[in-house]
Amino acid sequence: MTKTLLSLLSLLAPLVVLGIVVFVHELGHFLAAKMFGVYAPRFSLGWGKPLLRWRRKGGETEYVISMLPIGGYVRMASRNDETSSMLEGGNETLKEGAELDPHWDPEAMVPNGPKPVPADRWFESKPTYARVVILLAGVTMNALLTISVATGIFAVYGRRDVPTVIDTLVAGKPAQLAGLQRGDSVISIDGVPVRTWTELVARVGADTGGASRFEVSRGTQRLTFTITPEVVDASDPLTGAPIRVGKIGAGSLSPENMGNRGVRSSMSIGESFSSGLYATRQMGGSVLGVLGGLFRGTVSVKTLGGPIAIARTSVAAAKTGLESLFTLIAFLSINLAVLNLLPVPILDGGQVLITIAEGVKGSSFSDRARESFMKVGLVAVGALFLIVMFNDLKGLATSIFG
Repeated sequence: MTKTLLSLLSLLAPLVVLGIVVFVHELGHFLAAKMFGVYAPRFSLGWGKPLLRWRRKGGETEYVISMLPIGGYVRMASRNDETSSMLEGGNETLKEGAELDPHWDPEAMVPNGPKPVPADRWFESKPTYARVVILLAGVTMNALLTISVATGIFAVYGRRDVPTVIDTLVAGKPAQLAGLQRGDSVISIDGVPVRTWTELVARVGADTGGASRFEVSRGTQRLTFTITPEVVDASDPLTGAPIRVGKIGAGSLSPENMGNRGVRSSMSIGESFSSGLYATRQMGGSVLGVLGGLFRGTVSVKTLGGPIAIARTSVAAAKTGLESLFTLIAFLSINLAVLNLLPVPILDGGQVLITIAEGVKGSSFSDRARESFMKVGLVAVGALFLIVMFNDLKGLATSIFG
């Protein structure tokens, strides 16, 4: 990749990363709303004043790119439409003189035209299960995006395995007694090449009958050592049955100090998909771990980052290559999915709880009750936003002034 292309990519990285993650989330809500026949007059990337608007001839939905590129929304026909539109993009209820708007369509429904929205196309007219599906479609799409991107990374770049570099030696054990040193790279065992630490462990573990010949790279030298593995009792990882395995008392590089010395191994589509699922679970679990730590007080709010932190991380990832950039997209996507499931009224998880509660109750909450719920959600999200922006600005100032 040329330096010019990397520079261009690094400049566009924050918009690309946030744009993809937000677009996929809102696309989930939009497609689900369309599937159940809910009228969706607007699909917006960003919040606030529209910068660019278009609507295909005869189409119902107006597509918008708005001023604040930190989110997005799908506007749906709802009895809470006025409150929602004020929160997301400004109140756009039908106003006197609206027909002078160049985007006005006399054949369209409110707010793009004068025609009323049919009762069966309102969000509240749909059964509880349909509304829950629409509300959960965004986080579902984010989870699918993470799985897809993670699978693609493994398929294209392969597995990054730990190399056969010895990082630690246990005093008095076979490897140390034979003369191996920290930093040695094992090339082969008994003439059989080993490329990864997993292969090395498998070869040593199977050797329970005597001495083995280790060919080792030490700087520019090629050295040979004869090592007799120590046989120890262990359990089969699959069956739990007792087994005997060989050990030499050597440890591998940790992920923190492995740097660029990882060994790439190609993977089949099936292996890539399986690894993509596992990586998604791991990333989702790490987000839940941070949230749990925040509630327990073991994780400080000072560690949280917002839009500026995301932008800086995106630029840094883009400068190191596409793999890092796509890894960031996958991680942010599952972050958005997990955070949106929190039971906060303004988020998807809170809206799902309210919808289910209304279904159990047999009727909708009053406008006053819903307004109270929304205020609680706004306070919670607003407080979080202030915290992350403070952390962002503090971090930015530190990076500039030292």
